[in-house]
Amino acid sequence: MRNAVIETAGKSVFPKSRRVQKGEIPPSRTALLKRYQAVRQFSRTICETLVAEDYVIQTMPEASPTKWHLAHTSWFFETFVAKPHLPNYRSLHPQYAFLFNSYYNAAGRMHARPQRGLISRPTVADTYAYREYVDEMVEKLLETADQKQLEGLTPLIILGLNHEQQHQELMLTDVKHVFWMNPLRPVFRQHRILAGSPATDLGWRSFKEGPYSIGHDETGFSFDNEGPRHQVLLRPFSLASRLVTNREYLCFMEQGGYKRPEFWLSLGWNTVNERGWDAPFYWEQRDGKWWMMTLSGMREVRLDEPVCHVSYFEADAYARWAGARLPSEAEWEVAAEDMPIEGNFAEGGYFHPTPVRDNSPSNILQQMFGDVWQWTQSSYSPYPGYAPAAGALGEYNGKFMCNQYVLRGASCATPKSHVRRTYRNFFPPDARWQFMGIRLAKDMK
Repeated sequence: MRNAVIETAGKSVFPKSRRVQKGEIPPSRTALLKRYQAVRQFSRTICETLVAEDYVIQTMPEASPTKWHLAHTSWFFETFVAKPHLPNYRSLHPQYAFLFNSYYNAAGRMHARPQRGLISRPTVADTYAYREYVDEMVEKLLETADQKQLEGLTPLIILGLNHEQQHQELMLTDVKHVFWMNPLRPVFRQHRILAGSPATDLGWRSFKEGPYSIGHDETGFSFDNEGPRHQVLLRPFSLASRLVTNREYLCFMEQGGYKRPEFWLSLGWNTVNERGWDAPFYWEQRDGKWWMMTLSGMREVRLDEPVCHVSYFEADAYARWAGARLPSEAEWEVAAEDMPIEGNFAEGGYFHPTPVRDNSPSNILQQMFGDVWQWTQSSYSPYPGYAPAAGALGEYNGKFMCNQYVLRGASCATPKSHVRRTYRNFFPPDARWQFMGIRLAKDMK
């Protein structure tokens, strides 16, 4: 949803300098078509266990009905690919542009976000028909475009696919909230509990003081908020070898962590008391034991799994209680620089954080990618030299760079092909419904 400008009045959607990024090898027509079909199909795969009633519910303003996600991602391809490039293109319904625009003001008026769950029509069947129609048009365009047209379409298609992968993660987190609000606590996808190793004592990996380069180097795809690449000066620091576990977080809870204001930011302390927080989101007590909601239904909290569904306020308070702090996003990226992007991602179909898989030495970093998004202490703000692109798609990042914090590393609901070391996710400090967890850092003396 980023890194581009909208097509208006027949003008090019991408400036010439952004058509192909430095070092990027444009995919062939066949490869691009296959990738388009694979990503679009994965959205349908996510929905295989839903029934029609599940698609239409909106349980809070921050979440959207599954039906809306499926339609909005199709609207994106219709608006920025099919309409500008297919002569005489006709939408299935002219009002879809109003219903399924999210917040792109330059693209036209939009339906109010908190009211998306009030729309019964188009039906789920109509929504899938809309997807199929858009797919037919986009595939036709890719198959018939000449080489010059294909070069112009390629960055748009890749952008749209990354946009859809963002919504695939949102589909999973939003439907989890929908099922949580149902007293029956339904099962979205039944999976066996994955085995892991008992969590070892927390270890630390140290990093030297010095200048480091962070940010995307423009090789391959990125969203615009990941650059420009620039230097940062870091003091000596250590990063925890693994994520904080449920066992460790329970110690914080049992030692009065939610009742001790000395650990909390002022706004966080107010939030805890106003909302009655005493545990991570989706936790509840039954007969003296803690249970949690998962996409496989309710089950007891497993102590060696990474703690999940905690806000920035909770992550920061836990770090203070533990005598540590949250890493900056620059520290996290430096630590992840040479690490392979491996972990528990959406393609595995488990959709829940897993314990560490082996007892590696205490200075080896584990769980850097997948499982949970990791809160950093960094406010979501522009990198030096950043400027938002013009037009509707440029609205996605720049206007949100206020009152939010950066998370790194991806989660168990993130598609693996969507993950990068430079990826900057961001949410307000009180958000908890995403798969969010904690990795600690320390200053070195």
